[in-house]
Amino acid sequence: MKLSIIVPIYNVAPYLRKCVDSLITQDISDYEIILVDDGSPDECPQICDEYVEKYDSIRVVHQENAGLSAARNSGINVAMGDYILFVDSDDYLQPNILGTLMEQAERDNLDVLRFRYQNVKESGEAFAPYKDMTNYNDYSVTATDGLTFLNERMSTQCYAWQFVVKAEIVRQELFTPGIYFEDTDWTPRMLLRAKHVASTDLVVYNYLWREGSITLSQKDLAKMRKQLDDKIAILGRLNEWGNAVPDRRWFDGMISGLVINIVGIIASTFYQERKQYIKQIKALNILPITTYHIAPRAQRKVKLINLSINFAVWLLHIKS
Repeated sequence: MKLSIIVPIYNVAPYLRKCVDSLITQDISDYEIILVDDGSPDECPQICDEYVEKYDSIRVVHQENAGLSAARNSGINVAMGDYILFVDSDDYLQPNILGTLMEQAERDNLDVLRFRYQNVKESGEAFAPYKDMTNYNDYSVTATDGLTFLNERMSTQCYAWQFVVKAEIVRQELFTPGIYFEDTDWTPRMLLRAKHVASTDLVVYNYLWREGSITLSQKDLAKMRKQLDDKIAILGRLNEWGNAVPDRRWFDGMISGLVINIVGIIASTFYQERKQYIKQIKALNILPITTYHIAPRAQRKVKLINLSINFAVWLLHIKS
């Protein structure tokens, strides 16, 4: 079998049918769709069963709620395809696009193939939410190794659903359960195992911006604290992986972006606890941070943090 498409599902009943319909109408036949019902409390389990009864190419895994990473891992455990593609259950693919992707992946014997995506509103309208951000992605079709791909062609965007990946690599690098930003944790690990990585300029994936998604509410302090703790933990992991490769530019750029984000969260939400968080960051020995792949508007924050992270947190707190 050429391709396994893994769809983790939780509380997305209004969007699930559009997602699955975009998968069953593709221009390839030798593929399977694995729906992973992660203990969804709405009508999603029933919707999954309806599709399984109707289509031989669709399978379903019902499990107790364990989070996005665990749901993806459950799909990986039963996948039969040579390649794996992840699709989030509120997003959807462009029509008749997978045939072109798989043709390139197989023709060039790629371990990983990256494609473009677009942000869409619930109306289906495509839009650019971050117009002021510099795009560092290089969508060259020429294959290179994973580390070179990270350093020369990859931005700080680390979405797992933006890649078609050989199953043997995915099985060696499962998702870390129980953390936010699991894609940032998984993507570099996956790419470092790859010897042949390339891109296509085709827009394949539609990423839906909606209320109530996994993006955290600013009012949920417990989740925001977990988010902050996970980001600091990922900082440490990125630093370790960077130390293990001969060229760590991408890892340094990712670290810079995360530190900027973390400093902003501390300043705006956890200012009273700033000392303990700043102490954790300093203990990682990642300062000073770099401007590699950092948008021009954010480079001033890099300079400020490198001057004094304590002062940077205070200044941003005053401004907020």
